[in-house]
Amino acid sequence: MDRTAIGWINGFLGVLIFSGSLPATRAAVADFDPVFLTVARAAIAAVLAGALLLAFRQRRPGREDMGSLVITALGVVIGFPLLTALALQHITAAHSIVFIGLLPLATAGFAVLRSGERPKPAFWLFSGLGSALVVGFALAQGITAAPLGDLLMLAAVIVCGLGYAEGARLSRKLGGWQVISWALVISLPVMLLIAVFVWPQSLDGIGEPAWIGLVYVSVFSMLVGFIFWYRGLAQGGIAAVGQLQLLQPFFGLMLAALLLKESVSPVMFAVTLGIVGCVAAAKRFAS
Repeated sequence: MDRTAIGWINGFLGVLIFSGSLPATRAAVADFDPVFLTVARAAIAAVLAGALLLAFRQRRPGREDMGSLVITALGVVIGFPLLTALALQHITAAHSIVFIGLLPLATAGFAVLRSGERPKPAFWLFSGLGSALVVGFALAQGITAAPLGDLLMLAAVIVCGLGYAEGARLSRKLGGWQVISWALVISLPVMLLIAVFVWPQSLDGIGEPAWIGLVYVSVFSMLVGFIFWYRGLAQGGIAAVGQLQLLQPFFGLMLAALLLKESVSPVMFAVTLGIVGCVAAAKRFAS
């Protein structure tokens, strides 16, 4: 099997793992404070990542790489987990997954900014149409019911897109899994400091679903998924393998329905399909 095919397999596994992130987060925030959940998942993943770096005797990144690692950490270690955890206190996992349909577009947008490419006008046309679908869906659901949750999800998508694009760019130099590992390790001191202030007074009332959610987002969403994802991007190409993100909303909606017993309306599927179509078309005209 050639390198490109292996990259597609790794990318698909990464997307499949990421698809469980929002349902798992939804289960975890039922009993855990969102800020504590954010620092706990990052700290647990950082310890595991540090062990991997030591076991494989990876060299430290250069000083010139620190800026990109900080941006990656702010996007995917802190920003996206915290904003989605806060959002999922106001909206369902199924609702939030519709917004994830914009993530490939956000990633492409930041990749364009970082690389200096000039997309064709059609790119911006489909970009605007996809955004309009998201806004229209939020309005149709009753924007006054949870406008804060929708805004938090939009912010989460933006910072995650930045973290993906920056991490993918840096992975060409440091390697796929090394990027997320170093981003987690440099975040650990801050995460531990915050954990001291937000530690729950008691863990007795934490239910089993919340613990399972914490384990999943810590081990799989925060580390294992990125190992496959960044490796896939490096092997198969960022633009090509990145399109696999378009499958994430569908996998996430199915998981939300199966695991959380949440209602997934035909409108949600239709909007997600429309967003996927817009993002796919926009990516086609990105360069």
